[in-house]
Amino acid sequence: MALVLTEEQTMLRDSARGLIGDKAPVAHFRKLRDERDATGFSRDLWKSFAEMGLAGLLVPEQFGGSGLGCVEAGVVMEEIGRNLTPSPFLSTAVLAASALARGGSDAQKKTYLPKIADGSLIAALAVDEGAKHRPSRIAMTATRAGNGFKLKGDKALVVDGHVADLLIVAARSSGQPGDADGLTLFLVDPKAKGVAVERTVMVDAHNAARISFDNVEVNADSVLGEVDRGGALLETVLNVGRAAAAAEMLGVADEAFGRTVSYLKERKQFGKLIGEFQALQHRAAHLYTEIEILRAAVLKALQAVDADPAQARVAVAVAKAKAGTVTTLAVQEGVQMHGGMGMTDQFDIGLFMKRARVLQELLGDANYHAEALAEWKKY
Repeated sequence: MALVLTEEQTMLRDSARGLIGDKAPVAHFRKLRDERDATGFSRDLWKSFAEMGLAGLLVPEQFGGSGLGCVEAGVVMEEIGRNLTPSPFLSTAVLAASALARGGSDAQKKTYLPKIADGSLIAALAVDEGAKHRPSRIAMTATRAGNGFKLKGDKALVVDGHVADLLIVAARSSGQPGDADGLTLFLVDPKAKGVAVERTVMVDAHNAARISFDNVEVNADSVLGEVDRGGALLETVLNVGRAAAAAEMLGVADEAFGRTVSYLKERKQFGKLIGEFQALQHRAAHLYTEIEILRAAVLKALQAVDADPAQARVAVAVAKAKAGTVTTLAVQEGVQMHGGMGMTDQFDIGLFMKRARVLQELLGDANYHAEALAEWKKY
């Protein structure tokens, strides 16, 4: 498949760029940050997302969505990254919608997917338990109790977990941490007895949560997918999210590069535009080629997930690993080429660096995915 957007996908990109660029530029993010907004994003903007059909991009048409694919979701994620827009798009419209659409029962789909599509439900995926993304080492327990389960354990870095109306929780219902089988996904009401949610403001001023589960009771109808066999569903959903996160990182890198090039064309030293210095031209040219390689890797990963999620893991790992290294390079070069001013809050370039750092860790950093690629190659 050609690594270019179709005419329809290009139109979607232009629509998303118009909406986000107009209603949620970097200044919008700064305002929420400076006001210490308790929600962390604009619910009015999320309503606009829903009205444009963006919240339901991955929701099948029979449940009120657009029934589109991950390439389209990636197009939106890139524009979100370009503007540093705080939005529940990744947590709700990508991760939660994918989990419910791919693993939900008919009743679960009818209950939740229309609400995701119309913007009335915020959902969050609770997977990680430590400082690093290690889904195979999930230790949170799900113990059988009556006709359901009791959940006990803690989750960290739950994106938008502080405002979620629904939690999708990965827990170990059998086996030991590290086992391939034994994981089950559960739909949990964050207001249920035993659930404690603590909002955490990350280094980039976006929001996540730590969530504790103290013998939280859920019934059998709360199981998403199959008991003890949720690992495959979780990996598929995570790969969708990883490809989408890589797309957001592409947006961060591309915008940081564009701002840096503009600065090189404006800033003068020794009576010359600094963009005339050959050393800076070489660095900018190198960064441009790296971003274009990343652009191809991201689109390939998104296309692979749409074609066959079970076979997309290599393409997704390549994209997320490449996104980690290229986006880090883009924001570091951006700050350095801005000079001392790049370290101040007055210039937006530092905000891109902070966002890149969080996205690097989210759903696995470059080292995690490079190691995964090395392990897969052995077999």
